[in-house]
Amino acid sequence: MKALEKSRPAPGLWQVDAPVPEIGPDDVLIRVKKTGICGTDIHIWNWDDWAARTVPVPLITGHEFAGEIVEMGANVSGLSVGQRCSGEGHLIGRDSRQSRAGKFHLDPETRGIGVNEPGAFAEYLRLPAFNVVPLPDAVDDEIGAILDPLGNAVHTALSFDLVGEDVLITGAGPIGIMAAAVARHVGARHVVITDVNPARLDLATQVADVIPVNVAEQDLAEVQARLKMREGFDVGLEMSGNQGALDQMVENLVMGGRIALLGIPPGKSPVDWSRIVFKAITLKGVYGREIFETWYKMIAMLENGLDVRPVITHRFAAADFARGFEVMRSGMSGKVVLDWA
Repeated sequence: MKALEKSRPAPGLWQVDAPVPEIGPDDVLIRVKKTGICGTDIHIWNWDDWAARTVPVPLITGHEFAGEIVEMGANVSGLSVGQRCSGEGHLIGRDSRQSRAGKFHLDPETRGIGVNEPGAFAEYLRLPAFNVVPLPDAVDDEIGAILDPLGNAVHTALSFDLVGEDVLITGAGPIGIMAAAVARHVGARHVVITDVNPARLDLATQVADVIPVNVAEQDLAEVQARLKMREGFDVGLEMSGNQGALDQMVENLVMGGRIALLGIPPGKSPVDWSRIVFKAITLKGVYGREIFETWYKMIAMLENGLDVRPVITHRFAAADFARGFEVMRSGMSGKVVLDWA
């Protein structure tokens, strides 16, 4: 099969001919139809410090996908050959307290496809049947290929009650934009999204009914006044991984405000904990998706009118993967989808 591999410890990915994976009794074999390029994939392409200490070489990468089951192990039930699916890319252990309690997303033994284990940038993917998420007819393969990052957005956005609340989102990358769409879908009053990239802010307005703010040019206090907000934002969703953005969020939240953190700052960052303590702010770190509650909720929202398709700005054949990565690395795109059909 054709696959994209991190073949050596250097920037880039390489197309290779690899054996079709052999499945075990509890696995399925999936013919991959579409894949999304993720920020994690960009780290792996760039071969930064995180990638160098995390990703074994050689490795087939990629973890956002949709496809079709073509083979099932002897112990697999509840699925069928020909069934369309996506899947949870976090492979969990079964022995930890968290896993045994059903809190699968908190399992410390978690390994990621395309990061620690062979991934989805390939014509075929082996996946434990436990991780398979069947796709309803309302969710086509293109949307199915971005359910992983949409799940990050849903997990973050639904960390706190948003009904009637004023929400500040820092970072207008694809996940931040999708989180904004989710916040509006579930009933937030005002959703303000900040960035310094005008193209990303413009894309946000095409995906959701949000107020874009370029913080290099506008002051959030002025935006609040225009929206007749008296005390500040109720909920913050930090998607940028920028310490300055987090500091700004803290300053613009109400007393007792709540922040869900998905963005990862590079290295160690100085934090003014006194502001967080004296404003009685709640911080919640968010990792991945709640397995499988987030999947149920996001598919239900997609079936009920949530539309995130405009966040996909570029589509390429898998053979043109280098162009896809170039566009994604430019910062001038939303989601980029590769077609393996």
